[in-house]
Amino acid sequence: MTITRAEIPPIPAEARAVFRAGGWTQRTSGICVGFTFANLCIVPRDLAYDFLLYCQRNPRPCPVLEVLEPGDPIVRQLADGADIRTDLPRYRVFIDGEPVDEPTDITRYWRDDLVGFLFGCSATFEGALERAGIPASWRAEAGRGSGVYVTDIPTVPAGRLHGPMVVSMRPIPAEWVPRTVQVTSRFPNHHGAPIHIGDPSAIGIEDLSLGQWVESPTLHPGDVPVFWACGVTPQEVALASRPELMITHYPGHMFISDIPAEAQAAF
Repeated sequence: MTITRAEIPPIPAEARAVFRAGGWTQRTSGICVGFTFANLCIVPRDLAYDFLLYCQRNPRPCPVLEVLEPGDPIVRQLADGADIRTDLPRYRVFIDGEPVDEPTDITRYWRDDLVGFLFGCSATFEGALERAGIPASWRAEAGRGSGVYVTDIPTVPAGRLHGPMVVSMRPIPAEWVPRTVQVTSRFPNHHGAPIHIGDPSAIGIEDLSLGQWVESPTLHPGDVPVFWACGVTPQEVALASRPELMITHYPGHMFISDIPAEAQAAF
C-alpha cells in the first residue's frame, strides 16, 4: 500500500523500510531532511577499479563515501545494515549502455561479482540551506526538488569510462547567492560549492524547462540558476561508455543514510 510524502517517517531506517516495502517509489526530496543522502552506482568487479579511478579523477560529481565488498549488498558505514538492492525508491539498470529497466527492487539483477559505490549527494546540504534562511522555491514545490541537466562539460576519463558531467540546479534569489556558495562549500563530499552560476547556455543547457528525468523547479523573478555537479553523472557515463552492466539510483530517488548531514560538513 502506498502512502503520502507526509506519512513517511523522518527517521532514515524507518523511511528505508517504507521504500523496501514498495510504499514509496517517488522522489526523496523533502524526506529525512538533515540526514546524509547518497547516490548509488553498482558495477561488475572487473569494472570496479576503473569506476573508483573515475571517481578519484572526478571528485566533484562523484565524491565516494563508501565502497561495498564484491557480492555484498549491505551498507555498513553509512547505515546499519541497509540493503542497496531494496532500500531506495527506484533504480535504473543499464545493459551494454542501454537503460533497460527502472525497477523498485534490483534483487533479480544481483550477482556475486557486483560492487556497490555510494557517493555524495547535494540533498545532504538542503537542511543547511534551510537553516541559513535561504529562500527556496524548489522546497515549496513539494516533490520537485532540484532540476537535473546534462552539460557539455567533459569529465576526466578513466580506463573504459568517459562521458559528460550532469548538474543539479536550484533557483536562488540573487541576493542570497553568495550565502548559498558559503553554505554548500562546507560539504565538499556532497558536491561542495556550485560549479556554475547564471547563464545555463555557458555549460550547454539551452532550456531550463527541459530537465532530464525529473520535473524542473520554476525560476521566479529575481532568481538566479545555480548549478552543482551531480551524482547522476555515471548514468551518462553508462550511455557513453556502454559497460556490460551498470545499476544506479533513479535520478532524485536517493539512498538515505543514518548519518546526520552536519557530520559531513568540513567546517
